[in-house]
Amino acid sequence: MADTTDTDCVDTSSDNKPLFRDLTGDIDDQETTEIDDTLCMNCHESGTTRLLMTRIPYFREVVLMSFDCPHCNFSNNELQPASTIQDQGVRVTLKVETSKDLNRQVVKGESASLSIPELDFEVPSNSQKGVLTTVEGVIDRAVRGLEQEQPIRRTMDPATAEKIDAFIEKLRGLTDVKTPFTLVLDDPTGNSFVENPFAPSKDKNVTLVHYPRTSEQNIQLGLPAENEDVPTGPGEDDAENLADEVLSFNTNCPNCQSPVPTNMKVVDIPYFKQVIIMATTCDRCGHRSNEVKSASGVAEKGRRMTLNMTDPSDLTRDVLKSETCTVCIPELDFELSLSYGIGGKFTTLEGLVIDIKEQLEKNAFCLGDSSTDTGGNKMKEFLGKLAEKNPKLTSSVILQIADGKRMVHIELDDPAGNSYLQNVYAPDPDPELVVEDYVRNHEQNEDLGLNQMRTENYAEDN
Repeated sequence: MADTTDTDCVDTSSDNKPLFRDLTGDIDDQETTEIDDTLCMNCHESGTTRLLMTRIPYFREVVLMSFDCPHCNFSNNELQPASTIQDQGVRVTLKVETSKDLNRQVVKGESASLSIPELDFEVPSNSQKGVLTTVEGVIDRAVRGLEQEQPIRRTMDPATAEKIDAFIEKLRGLTDVKTPFTLVLDDPTGNSFVENPFAPSKDKNVTLVHYPRTSEQNIQLGLPAENEDVPTGPGEDDAENLADEVLSFNTNCPNCQSPVPTNMKVVDIPYFKQVIIMATTCDRCGHRSNEVKSASGVAEKGRRMTLNMTDPSDLTRDVLKSETCTVCIPELDFELSLSYGIGGKFTTLEGLVIDIKEQLEKNAFCLGDSSTDTGGNKMKEFLGKLAEKNPKLTSSVILQIADGKRMVHIELDDPAGNSYLQNVYAPDPDPELVVEDYVRNHEQNEDLGLNQMRTENYAEDN
C-alpha cells in the first residue's frame, strides 16, 4: 500500500478550515497532499502524486492532480471536478480574435468534447482526462495527441501520416491568430468553464448556453434516462402542507464539502409569485448560504426592473434575484451577468450590493497569482473605483451605496421573469420603480433552453 504524507494538509477537525480554498500567490500556503510510491505507467517505477483541492472563482471546486516520476522524468497533470453533475449541460463558444485570447484559462472536464469548426476538428468526449489549462494549451494538447502515433503511421500508412502532418501544421498555425477561429467546449455535466478576462464587464467573445441533457447523455453519465421511473415528491394531497413545512435534506457544504443539512421552504411573495428558498448552515466551517428557485417555471415574458434610489430606506427593499438575472449599476458602468453571477438570492438591496462587492474581491483570475497584467489591472482599477473615498465621507463608493449615502440606479434584468424588487407602495404604482415586461429574443430563449422545448401534442409522437 502506498504511503501518504500530508504537506500543510487541511485539518478540518482542529482548525475548521474549509477543504477547498482559493489559490494564493504563495506556494507555501497551498494545502497539498502527497502520495508516495505511486506506480509510474511509463517505466513502472515509483513516483509521487500531489493533490491540490481548490476553488475556481465564478465556477466551482476542483481537484488538481500532478504526477512526477524521478526515474524516467515522466509527468502528468489531471483535473477532476469535485462538485456534482449540474442540472443542465453547458456549451461554451469562444471567438479567438487576438493572442490575448490564447491566454484565457480553460477548465475542460473529462466528459467535455472540444471542437474547432473552421478546421472541422473535434476531440470527442471521454477521450482525454480533465485539465486546467489555457486556450493555447488546449491546442498544444491536441497537437501532441495527433503526433503520438505518427512514427508508426509513417511506416505503416505514409499517405495518412502525410495528411495528419499537414493538419497538425494547420493546428499550430492557429496560435499565430492570423485569422480568428472558434473554440467550442460542450460538457453534458456542466462542469467546464472558460475564463472571462473582462470581469466584471460582459464578455462579448463568449457565448454560454445551458441545455437539458438528452436521454443518451444521461445514460452515459450514469443518470436515469428521461423515460425512466424516478422517485417523486409529495402528491397533490400534500401540496397544501408544503407551504407550512420546512423540509430538510442532506447535502454537502459548498465551502468545505462537509455533510450538512439543507432546509427548504415554499414561500409566497406578495404581489409576485411562489418561490422555494433553500438555506444551508455548516457547523464545521461556519459557511452560510441561501438560494432561491422559482416554483412556477419560466415566465411568458422577461422582466426588467429599474429602481432610482432616492432615500436610504430603499436599501431595506426585499430583492429576489434569480440565477438568470443580470444586475447593472449604470453610474459605475457595472454589469454582473448571469455567466459570472452570484446565483439565486433572496435578500435586501443592501445585502445584494455587499454580495456583489465580495464576489468581485474573490476573483482570483484577475487579482491572484493566476491573473494577467491586463485583466488584473482592469479589475484592480474597477475595485479601486469602488473603494474610492469621498473627501466628505470616510466610506468607499460601494459602502456609500450600501449605507445609503450615495444614490444610484439599480437595474435587474431577468429574461426568465423570475426576479422581484419590492414595491413599497403596493398595490399602488411605485414612482421610483420602473417595471418593463418584454418579449425575449431568440438568443435569450436559447440560453433558457426554450427553443427546442415542446409542451404540447406529446401523444402524437408516441
